Amino acid sequence: MSCRVFYLSLLALSLTACGSVNNKQAQGSFAYQYKPEANALVIPANLNKPKQAQDFFVSDKINHQGPIGEDMDIRAPSLVMPVAASSRVVDESTVAIIWFDKVLEDKDLLEFIEKVVIEKLVEDKITYNYIEEDVEVTLSKVIEGATSLKETSIKREGIKTAIIESDWYHNEVDVGWIYTDIQFSKSLRFRYQLLAKPHGRSVSLRVSLVDFLQTDETGGSKSMDPIDKQRAEKAMLNELIAAVDYNYRLQQRSDRLTRANQKLVTIGQNIEEEAGYVVEMGLDDLWDNMPLFFEKHGFTISDLNEDKKIYYVDFVKPDSSVWDSIWGQDVPVIDVNDANYQFVLAPLDELNQKTAVTIYNAAGEPLPLATLERIFPVFEQGLSFRNVF
Repeated sequence: MSCRVFYLSLLALSLTACGSVNNKQAQGSFAYQYKPEANALVIPANLNKPKQAQDFFVSDKINHQGPIGEDMDIRAPSLVMPVAASSRVVDESTVAIIWFDKVLEDKDLLEFIEKVVIEKLVEDKITYNYIEEDVEVTLSKVIEGATSLKETSIKREGIKTAIIESDWYHNEVDVGWIYTDIQFSKSLRFRYQLLAKPHGRSVSLRVSLVDFLQTDETGGSKSMDPIDKQRAEKAMLNELIAAVDYNYRLQQRSDRLTRANQKLVTIGQNIEEEAGYVVEMGLDDLWDNMPLFFEKHGFTISDLNEDKKIYYVDFVKPDSSVWDSIWGQDVPVIDVNDANYQFVLAPLDELNQKTAVTIYNAAGEPLPLATLERIFPVFEQGLSFRNVF
């Protein structure tokens, strides 16, 4: 039992040692900062001064008031990562700000980004408030992060804004085994400023740290190191950018599923009230794509009349082998007789969004409704062109 306690004690000590490493400063000795400046080389008057190359000369005319040794922050600068589609950063800006350009045409961009921010706060179980602020003040704050005339030339008329402030984000570090104490506590509160340009196709999102409170063994503090503040703002902004990208992908997947499940082909009638198929596609687009359908389902085009939108085709039922099913290349077979047919296409509405496809046999008679219903599963899939586009 004593050995087990001893090993657990060693493990606790090792974890404490690892946790005490400060990733802000370099590891090793900082004795260099106490070294005196070397004296210049003195050349006796009776000797020639040696030639000195200036290629690697380091001047001593530097800022001696800056941090050195343990006070030097060696971390790489934080960056805003524009991983979401059509997102861009303001060049050389130290402000945590990003611009989104419109990706989803059927969504209001400002509302979409605002919804992502709210969902992120809800997911983090953080309450929030909307802040009323003058549009001119908000615009000036956004422009603080701009470095180019292109970004500062936002027209004040017609712009839309949304400002949200979060409640406290808490981060605590406990120590102890049986009885725990809070060794370190950090609390942050953020402001999210959204601004949409008058045309609504570009929206900026800026994250600002508005409140900070830290408590550790040295006491409490309400001020934050400027580098840590910038890193906290950009880390939060990067989380939101990733959330925007994720929501883009969800919406695009939903749109693809909607299109895939949409009934683009139904059984109906042409303007002469003859039975046929109704396709949710413009006349010209369907006319151009019909050869793909014919080629895949055993039809051979023998003639056509482009003015009257008529395809004259010969049908021979395709042979399917066991190898087609193994390799996934078998195509559903249309259950009609080998014969000559006419496919007549005609518009059904003034907006040219629906097209009637009437199939006539060699005698010029439209296929009966019973036949259209029997072969509908193959035609519904084929004339939707789901496996093509």
